[in-house]
Amino acid sequence: MEKVQDATGWAVPLDTHRLLLTEDAACCACCRPDPARTVLVECTTPLAPPVGRLRFRGLWRAAAPWRGLLAQAELLGLAEAPGPWLRRRSLLGAALPLACVAALPGCAAPAAAPPGPAVEALLARAAPADLHSHAGRVILGRARPQPVEPLAAPMREGRMRLVALAMVADTPVTRLTPDNRIAAFRPPAPGELAAHAEAAFARLHGLVAAQGLAVVKDRPGLAAALSPGAGPAVVVAAEGADFLEGRLAGLERAFATHGLRHLQLLHYRVNELGDIQTEPPEHDGLTEFGAAVVRECNRLGVVVDVAHASFLAAKRAVEVAARPVVLSHTSLTSRPGPRSRQITRDHARLVSGTGGVIGIWPPSPIFPTLRAYAEGMARTADVVGAAHVGIGTDMLGLLSPPCFGDYRETPTLAAALLEVGFSAEEAAGVLGGNYARVLGEVLPA
Repeated sequence: MEKVQDATGWAVPLDTHRLLLTEDAACCACCRPDPARTVLVECTTPLAPPVGRLRFRGLWRAAAPWRGLLAQAELLGLAEAPGPWLRRRSLLGAALPLACVAALPGCAAPAAAPPGPAVEALLARAAPADLHSHAGRVILGRARPQPVEPLAAPMREGRMRLVALAMVADTPVTRLTPDNRIAAFRPPAPGELAAHAEAAFARLHGLVAAQGLAVVKDRPGLAAALSPGAGPAVVVAAEGADFLEGRLAGLERAFATHGLRHLQLLHYRVNELGDIQTEPPEHDGLTEFGAAVVRECNRLGVVVDVAHASFLAAKRAVEVAARPVVLSHTSLTSRPGPRSRQITRDHARLVSGTGGVIGIWPPSPIFPTLRAYAEGMARTADVVGAAHVGIGTDMLGLLSPPCFGDYRETPTLAAALLEVGFSAEEAAGVLGGNYARVLGEVLPA
């Protein structure tokens, strides 16, 4: 017998009358719904659902392979959000899904009010930093390169002091698929990715020079970049170690020649170092070469970044590492899908156990507003501690619009961190102090 039932979740539209309702928000189209955790909803009238966690009411029916079908459904609205989050621990205790709950349609934030004294004091203390950014349009594309964009001015206006500015190593052999995800489509030719890296690092340094940005290469340089009155600075980063092409000597060359100080081992290609989150495993985690790269990064003074790495690859990297490890851009979810870039609590604890930092990223399907983004950081802090949470914007690298896509919005984010219950000391760490701590432990003296 059919019964009237409510269902809540995140909408994945199929057509004007049908959608899938998932337990967790998808960060992008790479996150394919798990049928066992997804409800098919058939609506009585056409609708364009708002962004956020939604509540529907309809007739419940069996509908393999889905968890169920909600027929003749009507949208009741956004699922109720909790009251002020004055105690972050209650977020997990209430068993809320690890996704945005204070959602509003769209991701654009209202015009920010001028920062108050508490936020101004926080920004002066914090020296905000971004663990992962392609700002300035630093990525060297496959086609004719697009003009670079301003980077120093937005950083200066928003009081963003330091960004890990990342070239992308595997661009020539990856592409956007018809279902709107990034994947490798062919193996690279010998020397192809090493040559691409030379051009990509050259573009990065051209942008840095044109913008008058300082480059942090060692602990004295870090101290100078974080000192009062210092201008914006960058840490040279690589998203993917594909340019090594299985040769360890390429790492020392990138360190000495290009100032590489932050290396993400994997990206969208299962490479010589190990497996990734978004493709089936081939190596059962990290390879022996991948482990050797981690050790060499520790020896040279390069931050090891396990973003995009599979759980087993990250686990092996953590076991090998003698210095803190970071996961520069992700967010928590209860059960990641087979192609999800989000991580579980156990995955996050791998990183925090090294003394490292998890950078929370801002895709609007997960965090429609800066307030929701701050709440996501609070949820992560409840799992690993506030000292292990940071900002990882993936600026100009996301497939969906971000809720934090301009460094000028940093004061608004700082205010939101205080509003959701972070102390001033904790918020200063999240904004940049935690990443600075890792850099201070890893960079050469």
